Amino acid sequence: MKIGIVGAGMVGSTAAYAALLMGAASEIVLVDRDPDLAAAQAEDISHAMPFAAPARVSAGDYADLDGAGIVILAAGVGQRPGETRLALLARNAEVFRDILGRLMPVVPGAILLVATNPVDVMTTLCQRLSGLPPARVIGSGTILDTARFRDMLGRHLGIAPQSVHAYVLGEHGDSEVLGWSAARAGTMPLGDFAAAAGRPITPELRGRIDAGVRSAAYRIIAGKGATFYGIGAGLARIALAIGRDERAVLSVSALPDPAGAFPATAFSLPRVIGRDGIAMDLVPNLDAAERAALADSVALIDEAARAV
Repeated sequence: MKIGIVGAGMVGSTAAYAALLMGAASEIVLVDRDPDLAAAQAEDISHAMPFAAPARVSAGDYADLDGAGIVILAAGVGQRPGETRLALLARNAEVFRDILGRLMPVVPGAILLVATNPVDVMTTLCQRLSGLPPARVIGSGTILDTARFRDMLGRHLGIAPQSVHAYVLGEHGDSEVLGWSAARAGTMPLGDFAAAAGRPITPELRGRIDAGVRSAAYRIIAGKGATFYGIGAGLARIALAIGRDERAVLSVSALPDPAGAFPATAFSLPRVIGRDGIAMDLVPNLDAAERAALADSVALIDEAARAV
């Protein structure tokens, strides 16, 4: 599959690198307002391909994205230390209006993957501006937060994070909801597995993991200025699920099923991802406090989206 990436900074270039190492693309074209940066990233990644799967990597302009089945949108201004994702809204909305005006005439049928923060609002805006069906406009959402949640739980339980089935819902940001009540380890409810393993889930542990997941981006940004490895791999994983028509369940941001109870604004739920984008929304069984927190999180995103 040919993948286009708009924005050749650290997130876009890392997504390209990860996608090629995973075998998610046969060709990637990088587009950036700084063509020298795009060219340098493409050449550097190309030099890694002899160690991985055969693939072409190049830099180009919007016209060179013709034929791409997926376009990753990783352009925009970066998050400043201490700045919330929602505070980025006004600055990045204008960037997207310009990009989509150039992009959609070239790839009117592509699936768009949105990485730019605040990703939920930007995904809503992207769907409005592109005119694509909601199933074909997917934000990275909480795919990274979910990975962080599973990693921390796996470390505590002494098992691989791939064997932890737990999701972060709602906003990719401060109001996100960790779905503790629906979490599983292997085939067992999380609490049952933890008790059997002699590693109980105490209130103190829950608080520590909750804080760790929510504050991870702020810690990383404070230490090195940006996050890109985790989200790059997450974007590549979504692209792989689309390209292989996996129908994998991934926590991504999108406008919900209009027949459901949520407002028409993008937020994260576990969703079935395949060749045509999102095939199904899955709402986990949550306790009353988690349901209320999710409703509040979605309302917060919806309020910001309405302001665009």
